[in-house]
Amino acid sequence: MWYISTRGMAPRVDFEGALFSGYAPDGGLFMPEELPQLSRETLRQWSALSYPSLVKELCALFIGPELIPRDDLNDLIHQAFRRFRHNEVVHLSRLKNGLNVLELWHGVTYAFKDLSLCCTAQFLQYFLEKREKHITVVVGTSGDTGSAAIESVQGAKNVDIIVLLPKGHCTKIQELQMTTVLKENVHVFGVEGNSDELDEPIKAVFADVAFVKKHNLMSLNSINWSRILVQMAHHFFAYFRCVPSLDMDPLPPVEVVVPTGAAGNLAAGCLAQKMGLPIRLVAAVNHNDIIHRTVQRGDFSLSKTVKPTLASAMDIQVPYNMERIFWLLSGSDSQVTRALMEQFERTQSVRLPEELQSKLSAAVTSESVSDEAITQAMGRCWKENQYLLCPHSAVAVSYHYQQMDRQQPSPPRCCLAPASAAKFPEAVLAAGLTPQIPSEVSALEKKETRCTPMQKSDDWTLMLRDTIEDIGQQWRGHFPNAPE
Repeated sequence: MWYISTRGMAPRVDFEGALFSGYAPDGGLFMPEELPQLSRETLRQWSALSYPSLVKELCALFIGPELIPRDDLNDLIHQAFRRFRHNEVVHLSRLKNGLNVLELWHGVTYAFKDLSLCCTAQFLQYFLEKREKHITVVVGTSGDTGSAAIESVQGAKNVDIIVLLPKGHCTKIQELQMTTVLKENVHVFGVEGNSDELDEPIKAVFADVAFVKKHNLMSLNSINWSRILVQMAHHFFAYFRCVPSLDMDPLPPVEVVVPTGAAGNLAAGCLAQKMGLPIRLVAAVNHNDIIHRTVQRGDFSLSKTVKPTLASAMDIQVPYNMERIFWLLSGSDSQVTRALMEQFERTQSVRLPEELQSKLSAAVTSESVSDEAITQAMGRCWKENQYLLCPHSAVAVSYHYQQMDRQQPSPPRCCLAPASAAKFPEAVLAAGLTPQIPSEVSALEKKETRCTPMQKSDDWTLMLRDTIEDIGQQWRGHFPNAPE
């Protein structure tokens, strides 16, 4: 299986190449050159599988056995899911009035990113041990990515991780999950800015190709193909758990409601759709509605500012995975994708070509949900089910309640729940409800923390480069193939 850039100007790479690259050299994102088409028979066989087994099957399609033999692949994925609290790893809660909530948050940090990052970290370490290499991972986070990335590699001997978090823009629990990990290979910075602003120094560092190469730098946010690959499993699992029967022809659809910010889970859903999974996708966003505007009227343009909302991890202006979706729906047309994205980078505003716009609105519907609707959905779900939703999950459930109240006929629906309500006590209180905090989360408050401030007056790019240089110094001599 080969991977090519959405912008068509970079050499193709294998899975290992895509895993270690993040962005392609031409600024695009890696996508599989060909998508396997799944027969009814394959879907029928997969329908009985557990979530980890589905991940194994999907990964086997996209990672050649010459890179990771199947037995090794199975072991790595088994190892990845070892620390999950739920024996199913991912659990479907069937609630009143046809509300299905797929809980993706049973990992160490109580967020869906644990699922893809724990697998990605296993793949990285597999190749690093083979090659006797060291890498430095740089991650900007709006809350959940940082803690899940830290957990996935903390203590790893051949990986250092640098995380930039937006001070005061994450919840207290999210921040503590990052700042209380005191392992030597973990370096956390608290930035005086929002998550879009802290992306700037990271982009600046990654733009220096020689520096990236010298220090074996990589990122673990959802530009990384490996994360999208694992996230496809959510959609298959949701479909198989909610479809009424696989004996009908054609196979009946299931609607999957995806609360989204950077569009990683949405891109994974579009890929699953293209492979033959009969899902209908709904992109549910908060007040930061660039994805909603793009789906509804082809308006892919930035608003003046990021508006803080209760669903803070989705307070994102630039949904970079839309590039993957544009490429996929334009029939892998890298010329169209490159022109669109280069114009967007130049002017921060693009109107989609009519043909692409109609394909997008055929593949995805969308809804933008206010803070008021979020707290209403949280309150209603508690009242009807004694079930606490996190604000991001409530964005999806709000769409479900809207459709139900309008008595819209629809296929079975599954709402993805990206995080546990335990991570967002402030939002739970805002909904007039009582937070339920697990003991291991409340224990964070008593732990020692470590976090280096990046103040407005600091040169963030220079601080980041200096940290990377220091890590490089320490590793020279440890590894025969360490950066020069």
